[in-house]
Amino acid sequence: MDCQVVVAGGGPAGLWLAAELRRCAVTVTVVEARTERDPRSRALTVHPRTIETFASRGAHEPFTAEGLPLPGGHFGVLESRLDFRRLPSPFPHTLALPQERTEALLEEQARELGATILRGHEVTGFTDGPDHVDVHLRGPHGPATLRAAYLAGCDGARSTVRTAAGIGFPGTPSTVLGWLGDVRLDRPPAPGYSHFGPAGTLMAVPMPGGVHRLVGITPRDLTTTWPGDLTLDELRENVTAMAGDDFGMREAVWLSRYGNATRLADRYRHGRVFLAGDAAHQHFPAGGVGMNVGIQDAANLAWKLAATLNGWAPDTLLDTYHAERHPVGADLTETSRAQVALMTAFTPEGISLRALLSRLITTLPDLNDHLAAQVSSLAVTYPPDRPGAHPLTGTRAPDLALGGTGLFALLRADSYLLLDLTGDPARPLGHLARPGLRVHADPPYPPHPLPDGWSGVRAALVRPDGHVAWAGTDGRGTALVDDATAVLATTHRK
Repeated sequence: MDCQVVVAGGGPAGLWLAAELRRCAVTVTVVEARTERDPRSRALTVHPRTIETFASRGAHEPFTAEGLPLPGGHFGVLESRLDFRRLPSPFPHTLALPQERTEALLEEQARELGATILRGHEVTGFTDGPDHVDVHLRGPHGPATLRAAYLAGCDGARSTVRTAAGIGFPGTPSTVLGWLGDVRLDRPPAPGYSHFGPAGTLMAVPMPGGVHRLVGITPRDLTTTWPGDLTLDELRENVTAMAGDDFGMREAVWLSRYGNATRLADRYRHGRVFLAGDAAHQHFPAGGVGMNVGIQDAANLAWKLAATLNGWAPDTLLDTYHAERHPVGADLTETSRAQVALMTAFTPEGISLRALLSRLITTLPDLNDHLAAQVSSLAVTYPPDRPGAHPLTGTRAPDLALGGTGLFALLRADSYLLLDLTGDPARPLGHLARPGLRVHADPPYPPHPLPDGWSGVRAALVRPDGHVAWAGTDGRGTALVDDATAVLATTHRK
């Protein structure tokens, strides 16, 4: 074969997928139609769970060094902003970082790890084989074909891979047009500025390089008719009508409109073909979550493809990709629609609803924490695959303190991590190590109190993507070993 995996699309999801596969020694080729990265950054926000994902590979520092940390986010541009500082994460903030820079950093990592990236080429279709997929390309020198074991479609909302696979993309058409302007301002508003009223919705987000992103919706944008490209004069008129000031707007780097068409692929897998990112879910960019959910799709898919290709996981593992990520996509589209309703609630009744929800976020810290965890993807939990599983099963594992390091530093893309939390110098779980599984014990454990939900846990199996596969509470060494052995029989080949 030419490579083991072909990735269609060199955006953030495709590039993280490629890097993760290379960390598992899987050969991968990324096919990207653009000859150069798009300088217009559609995505701007890197959420806490994405930073954690990067940190679990020691890859986060370039992003935290460049990104502008912001202490919170929003839900439907409500007046009360979500306070991310309350999140149980070592990164309790978002990063404002243009997508162009995110892609550049991800591409640099993927190339350094050995991924092949073909720019100026596009996937035009594929042909299934008995044990492979032939991926058809069009490039500067004409058509070509790559043979691979699997194909991942990370090629956007108009995905050629999804269409060629015959995967449905049902949803709702656009009824609202949002707009954005990346502009230079002589009198920028304070960080976190937002406005909502009868004249419309407006947010201002500082970006690196002295640029601000202004995004909004006005009542006349509740339309299905395309009014033409956004102009700087129209942007100035919209902003002034809401803020009473154009903030000294003098130069536009990028002006754009976008709709709220919302769709979700009915399958994330078709045989040897998988979908991730915008190819799987399309929605209004509310809260800056889209790119982040795409990266989490890639984080879920990569280790499963690698484990299957490297022979230590059962073939049924790949079926869990759709089972786990499709509900996340459904939640994403539902939440996006809810936020659009709040951002366009210009009637007196809608304004009263927004005021009520804003008061609740302020007065009910649990509501703030729930919405912040949902928006940041920290709340994503995958359903357990067996009855009677510990409540931690499927949840994101926090960065547990493990005697001089944290859990994130111990995670690897190519193996599960079995945590021995017994404090037993005999290390009863140590002999369970095998391909695709490492055992970590660091007696005496734990040096610090365990977080909520972890009290009494004597051992835990953590997946490469940082989610808990199993947690055991039996204090008897032989019983704990027997329980762990039974679980490993379902996750690893003998």
